[in-house]
Amino acid sequence: MGYVVSLRKIAKLEIYMIGYTTIGVNDMARAEAFYGALLGEIGGNQLFGQDRIKFYGNGQGGMLAICVPYDEQAPAPGNGNMIAIDAGDRETVDRLYAKAIELGASDEGEPGERMPVFYGAYVRDLDGNKICFFQMKM
Repeated sequence: MGYVVSLRKIAKLEIYMIGYTTIGVNDMARAEAFYGALLGEIGGNQLFGQDRIKFYGNGQGGMLAICVPYDEQAPAPGNGNMIAIDAGDRETVDRLYAKAIELGASDEGEPGERMPVFYGAYVRDLDGNKICFFQMKM
């Protein structure tokens, strides 16, 4: 009888469900300044990119990419689409919300408890993309 060995266990790999999410922007330089400052608050930075796309993260898990759309059409935020960024704790939710507003984002919901296990805040970035900063305790 043979044995089945998990390559993930041997290599100690972690597999994340989402590798990256991409949102469209109108002005790359303006979006880079916004996301560089905002994600820098939680240890994120630009990891790599090309002229029309930049990837942000902390080197662990998923990334957020900003891009000028490949088809050269204007980007448009989707109805019902939202990027949710795990802030880890309530203080960081509050800090990220305040930083986003300082950087020119618009308010979509001030920080607060939405249900007993969820604390969150909502903004729209400079191109209208909806972002949530949250803490969830299950």
